[in-house]
Amino acid sequence: MKIQISILVLFILMGCKPERINNKVSVSERNILVNDSVYTIKGICYHPVPKGSDKRSFSNLTKDLALMQEAGINTIRVYEPITDISVLDEIQEAGIKVIIGFGYRQGGKNDILSGTFIDYVNTYKNHEAILMWELGNEYNYHPEWFDGSIKNWYEALNNAAKLIHEQDLSHPVTTAHGELPDSLALAKCPNVDVWGMNVYRWDNPESIFSQWKVVSDKPMYLSEAGADSYMTIAKDGYEKGENQLAQADATANILNAIFRNQDICSGVALFGFVDELWKAGNNDVLDTGGWAPNSSGVPYDGAPNEEYWGIVDIDRNPKKAFRVVKEIYTNS
Repeated sequence: MKIQISILVLFILMGCKPERINNKVSVSERNILVNDSVYTIKGICYHPVPKGSDKRSFSNLTKDLALMQEAGINTIRVYEPITDISVLDEIQEAGIKVIIGFGYRQGGKNDILSGTFIDYVNTYKNHEAILMWELGNEYNYHPEWFDGSIKNWYEALNNAAKLIHEQDLSHPVTTAHGELPDSLALAKCPNVDVWGMNVYRWDNPESIFSQWKVVSDKPMYLSEAGADSYMTIAKDGYEKGENQLAQADATANILNAIFRNQDICSGVALFGFVDELWKAGNNDVLDTGGWAPNSSGVPYDGAPNEEYWGIVDIDRNPKKAFRVVKEIYTNS
């Protein structure tokens, strides 16, 4: 009698952890799949910088993950690699996945320019927390970073994606493009599997989904979308000053639009988890102001007060938008 042993059982008998089997991420038509099941990103952008600092720290990770679990968040998007495996382990144990971002220039450490990003990929590609590898963030807004030609960035992006595909067969490659990619971006970057888009179209990003459907049949998600909790002017019935209601209302409208369009959109990494006091002025207090490219579409005043974007404040007190995220993420 022949005995057939599955690959999974064989791994277990050999005492090996079958990470590659348990965490196969792929794309099929317009969908992201995890272990062959459609995965919807109920995400948050996460760059935790403590009060008084301008450097990222995971010292508050346990509390942050508990809040994320409460809110129904299943994906964290980070702008630079997480190099402490204990942090990735704790995120994985919380049942949350990570989109790992690589910058073009990061001082020769895990960056695209030096090629060291692939060392990180090879080190962590078997970790169950990894969802996708992300190359760049809104670089299409900055041709001056690439000798005045954005073609240079698209070529670097496509080459980096190709290298990842050669080294890692279990995770897609994405990028965070500023708004809808144009024909040049799409033509130059066939190796990008999933297109992330940072989209600020007031409180309704819905038009981008029909636009994407026309130009591409690949998966897409909103790598950034959201609203801040400060009104520079009184407008649309919202009072000037700190205004959590404006943020909450805009967040509800944005998320509802996204989840109405799951046939096209694979989800969102809402911007962002915690207020970022380091972005404008004194790192110890909330300051108004700040700047972001193509930010005139920020609801409801057209002004991206950069320190007020968290769904929790710096002390981890949930804002009104947190309750909105919890309601929509846990019920969608």
